[in-house]
This record gives sequence, structure tokens and C-alpha cells, in this order.
Amino acid sequence: MLGRDNDRVEITAAMQRAIELAQQSSDPSPNPRVGCVLLSPTGEVVGEGWHEGPGQPHAEVVALTNAGQQAAGATAVVTLEPCSHVGRTGPCAQALIDASIARVIYAQTDPNPEAADGASRLREAGIQAEGGIMAAEALELNRAWSFAMKFGRPWVRWKTAATLDGRVAAVDGSSQWITSEDARQDVHQLRAEADAVMVGTGTLFSDDPELTCRLPEVQRQPLRVVVGQRAVPAQARVRLAEPMSAFVHVPNRQPEYALADLLRRGVHSVLLEGGPTLARAFLKAGLVDWITWYTAPLLLGAGREVVPSLGIASLNSALRFNVSQVRQVGDDVRIDMEPDKDPDGS
Repeated sequence: MLGRDNDRVEITAAMQRAIELAQQSSDPSPNPRVGCVLLSPTGEVVGEGWHEGPGQPHAEVVALTNAGQQAAGATAVVTLEPCSHVGRTGPCAQALIDASIARVIYAQTDPNPEAADGASRLREAGIQAEGGIMAAEALELNRAWSFAMKFGRPWVRWKTAATLDGRVAAVDGSSQWITSEDARQDVHQLRAEADAVMVGTGTLFSDDPELTCRLPEVQRQPLRVVVGQRAVPAQARVRLAEPMSAFVHVPNRQPEYALADLLRRGVHSVLLEGGPTLARAFLKAGLVDWITWYTAPLLLGAGREVVPSLGIASLNSALRFNVSQVRQVGDDVRIDMEPDKDPDGS
């Protein structure tokens, strides 16, 4: 346990710095963002590091390299429990042991079953290891990754845009554009944050979407995913967009199958942009973890509904959601919400 008050202040400051370092990683996917700070026995920073991405040294190794011989006897403050497995790089727990680190303070326990138990390995080597310091703040760095490690599937955000009376298209099928340019730009930010953007074949054939993020500062494009048994035409925009390698067709209608396929590809977060049919499938399967709903100040009175029948006959059986945020985007209103969940988050 942390001892003197001054020690706690130093560790908290170092953990805040480690979180800031982790945020400097532009795109470590499919790996988590991790930052590390090394403190000398007198509380001075002797090394810092963060993880840039797959195949690159982990944050702890970067910090140890920067510290050199000053690492011996130091305290390592790291946002995620040091890993204990061999992947593209060696185990960080062993690197800390080899460097004669005296103590390790970490924020979040590693939820990855393949890499967990690094703290136990450290303790077996006689190194004090303590977790839970600023754990909530560290979790925010890797919410989707942590979810995928815990539940064995990607985190799913359903995005929809509708009129005041819940229509996504008019009677003649026209749907572009229900929301404003500001809202559409906002959606591009959602795409930038997602590992994959998903639609069904119905949306593919009706809209011929490209599914790319068109923000100029974004370097990594999300994986473009089409779900459904119909073949994707060779000239579909989703196929031809750059990079062409960032496209996959999952020829199956089952949401569980699609998410399992994407997890194997290293996808930890999905932006579900499909139409009513795909949305209903994910809602009925209980596989929507977040909703971002754009409401436009329009009335149609008829047309295609946001979601077809869910088979719900009474209010007692309604799907209920907790609103996280409501804000205006251009002329539209954006509502962010998540489903009511069991205490364990399932």
C-alpha cells in the first residue's frame, strides 16, 4: 500500500503524467494505450514512455530504455498492469524484473486473459506491485479494448438519424439528407473513433455508402464492413474506397457471427450505421452497447421507421436506456445513451 502522504502525491502526479503519455499514442489498435513513468527513490522522474502500436516497444520498455541504469531501485507507475505473455514483444513484467525495479504501481488490472497476472509475476520476484490507482481514468483510455477483452466481442455503438416522428426515410425512399451538415460531420468523428463501421446489404444497395472517415486530420481509416448474404458488387463504393484492404464482407445475417469475425480481425469497437433491419437484429440480440441518436427538426408522418417491430407488446417489456448527454449539433439534437445493464455490465 502507498505509505506517506508525500508518496501518494508523487504517485498520483506520476500516474496523471502516465495517462497523458498514453494519450500521445495516435493509434495503437488492436493494442491498448499505455503510458509509464519511472520515479527514482527520491521521487524524481528518470524515465517516461508510451506504446505507439503493434510491434513497437511497450510503454514500460520505452521508459526503462530512457532511464538506463537509473531504473534500478525505481518505482514504475504505469496505466495498465504489466503484461506477462510473449507476443510481438516480450513480457513487460520480466523486463521490469530484469531492470531491478523496486516497485510497480498500476492503474487498471489487465483484462486480457492471455496477458494477465503480470502483477503476480512481479510479486513472485520480490517486487511490490499495487493496482487501482486512478483506475477509472485509465479505463477511459481503452474503454472499447477493455470491453472486448472482458466480454469477448467488440463494443457496439449504434448511430441513427431520424425525424421527430422517428422516420429514417420518406415514403418514396429518399433519406439524404435528414440531418444537417453539422451532424454529418459529427458522424465522421464517430467513424474516426471506431475500429470498424458496419452496414447491412440493404443499406449497401439503397445508398451505396463509402463508409470512410473524411476528416482531413485522420490518418487511419476504420474497417468498412458489410453484413449479409448478398454479394457486394465489384463497383460498390465501399469496395473501391481507399485503402481497399480496409473492406470486409461478412456473408452472414447473425450479429453474433459478425462480431466474432471482427474480433478475430482485431476489431474492438464497431460503429453500427446500418438501416432498420440490421439495427433490429442487434437490439434483439442485446448487442448494442451505446446509442448516438440524431433527431432532425422534421416531420414526415409516414415512411420507414427507425426500427421495425421488436415484438414488444407492453411498456413493461420496453427496452430502456440511460441518457448520458444531450446537445445540439447544427439544427439537430444529438442524444447519447446506453442500455440499462446488469451490475456486472452485461
